[in-house]
Amino acid sequence: MPSAEMTPVSRHEPEPVRPAAAEPVQPTREDEVAAAGSELIGGPLGRHALLGTSWWTPVRVVALVAIGMFALGLVQKAPCYNGAWFFGASSQYTHACYSDIPHLYQGRGFADDLVPYFDKLPGDMDYLEYPVLTGVFMEVASWLTPHSGSIQHQEKWYWFVNAGMLMVCAAVIAVCVARTHRRRPWDGLLVALAPAFALTATINWDLLAVALTAAAMLMWARGRALAFGVLLGLATAAKLYPVVLLGPLLVLCWRAGKWREFFKAAAGAVVAWLVVNLPVMLTHDATGFHIREGWAKFYTFSKERGVDFGSFWLIWAQNSSNPPTTGFVNNAAMVLVVLCFLGIAALTFTAPRRPRFAQLAFLMVAAFVLTNKVYSPQYVLWLVPLAVLARPKWRDFLIWQACEVAYFLGIWMYLAYTTSGDAHKGLPTQGYHWAIAVHLLGTLYLCAVVVRDILMPERDVVRRSGDDDPSGGVLDGAEDAFALGAAPRPPQHTAHFEGAHVDWGRPEKLSHRDRSL
Repeated sequence: MPSAEMTPVSRHEPEPVRPAAAEPVQPTREDEVAAAGSELIGGPLGRHALLGTSWWTPVRVVALVAIGMFALGLVQKAPCYNGAWFFGASSQYTHACYSDIPHLYQGRGFADDLVPYFDKLPGDMDYLEYPVLTGVFMEVASWLTPHSGSIQHQEKWYWFVNAGMLMVCAAVIAVCVARTHRRRPWDGLLVALAPAFALTATINWDLLAVALTAAAMLMWARGRALAFGVLLGLATAAKLYPVVLLGPLLVLCWRAGKWREFFKAAAGAVVAWLVVNLPVMLTHDATGFHIREGWAKFYTFSKERGVDFGSFWLIWAQNSSNPPTTGFVNNAAMVLVVLCFLGIAALTFTAPRRPRFAQLAFLMVAAFVLTNKVYSPQYVLWLVPLAVLARPKWRDFLIWQACEVAYFLGIWMYLAYTTSGDAHKGLPTQGYHWAIAVHLLGTLYLCAVVVRDILMPERDVVRRSGDDDPSGGVLDGAEDAFALGAAPRPPQHTAHFEGAHVDWGRPEKLSHRDRSL
């Protein structure tokens, strides 16, 4: 059975061509869209350009661009913190600047110094409905907010404090993505310049979990399985979705026979999650230990929440005289996610080359997003870093981003329509359904391209550069221990691909300059 080290991709060029491992890949030389876009700043990098001689390293440029785009996103929200959050039923929607953050400052008890998960809240939501680490983030922002002046003044300051903390998370995400693929630091610009990323960054607190997940991916790429697990556990303590990354990692480690690293990562995730949650999760009285009601609110709310914005379930419910019940949707969505995971597992074991970790991570989170009963516009943040690592191709990425921006505008115009009374300013229900369809089709398109890359690895832009799995850590260049079907044999269709014969998966040592990118 051939190992992960050789995949013939052409009969016409038998001599191996291996890009120098110490040379970073330049996107303007391999991506036509990046090359065309670079004309705005002087054109593609020249053949004789001197690299590594300036303070402006790729990672520093990516971080500064990410901060700049985040700042533009803050400017886009200006109509709201100048009044639209507080006056006019539909103004925050017509200006597309809505955010949960200022509204929950008072609505979740932070204005009254109530302690999340311990103090009961007045109103319909009796406890904070976010995971523990997100609740800690919200509480810290409350401590930094001046508790004086009008409630509108305090809410505005609370949003600004959170925005500053979330900006740090955005920079961390961009830097982690830039450093995950050692020879492709410029891919971080896809994250930094993603329009949907800038537009949705301050709607909610999702960036905390995304930053921890991006850092976890970087640790796995560096071969630090325990650090990966700890960071993934912390990310899951901030948002539920990161835990699904353990599924793709399981099947990849199975195919490569890397069981020790997987169990080390899984154990780290479980322990980190318990360390964060147990102090809030358990309460004690004379009868023993019990699950705290406030801690459980996130899970009970997620289960009891009905079909909501952005999902195909909503299209079904709003076009049916007999809409699906919440219980049915919960069970059906769970079945669909399991089926998607089984499909990803089958793809992993039968693919002609073992898929890259980032590819499967993106597909798994995308499956979770597409089948969920709600898709809030900020959920695109979960996918952006994984999409960049899975398919760092500007054309496909921008097609998907255009679909997400269309959905971002669509949901706010729909809410403007439903809150403007007889004026009906905005997008009616059927128009909103089309916006949902655009989001679904855009995400499915990117999933299809990633699956094609897995089945035809010579089309994977990361592997065409000569790498195997630069985000795979111990999986990078590892031989297969278990595969099914035709996976052990070279795929026949690659014989007709007009490209160089690439010597896969033989990592070489990087220079000091490339380690500092």
